Amino acid sequence: MERTGVEEPAKPLTAAGERILTAASTLFYEQGIRAVGVDAIAMAAEVTKKTLYDRFGSKDRLIAAYLDRRNRVWHAFLDEQLERRRPGGPEEVILAVFAALTDWLAESRRGCGFINASVELAAPDHPAMPVIVGQKQWLRAEFVAQARLAGFAEVEELADRLLLLHEGALVSFRVAAMEHAPEVAERAAADLLAGWPRG
Repeated sequence: MERTGVEEPAKPLTAAGERILTAASTLFYEQGIRAVGVDAIAMAAEVTKKTLYDRFGSKDRLIAAYLDRRNRVWHAFLDEQLERRRPGGPEEVILAVFAALTDWLAESRRGCGFINASVELAAPDHPAMPVIVGQKQWLRAEFVAQARLAGFAEVEELADRLLLLHEGALVSFRVAAMEHAPEVAERAAADLLAGWPRG
């Protein structure tokens, strides 16, 4: 599947850079981006703040790298899920994306890192925003492509509704503590596809 978003820093990550990104990824996701300072990240990574800034330039650029890394992990996870589930056609691919949420959220108890970050990073020009927006746009584009392959009519409208179901499940899981939100969203998506007109 084609990836979108901001790439990690152009230079290959050194061992220290990898430790910084790994530590930041854990702390940002578990504690929140605003709550975690560079001192805590440097301490967890066992580096100096100078090393952190030399490698990533700023906390904002580190946030962007964290989200880009998370995007890569999500794509790899989704590819693995699709390979395991072996959907028989485009409709089943769409539903498999929803089914994958159940397993993903079992390991991601704080919900969607991209949604969480978008709430904390209000500035539209933040370096991480292209990663956040790109991640959601990619999923919508995938829904459009699969809907078109399945022969549905009004694929753009259908993709919008599927994306709302998908993202609504993520928010409901995190904010409303609805642990079965992915399953509800998958059933709603199946009902939506069953009643949607063909082109």
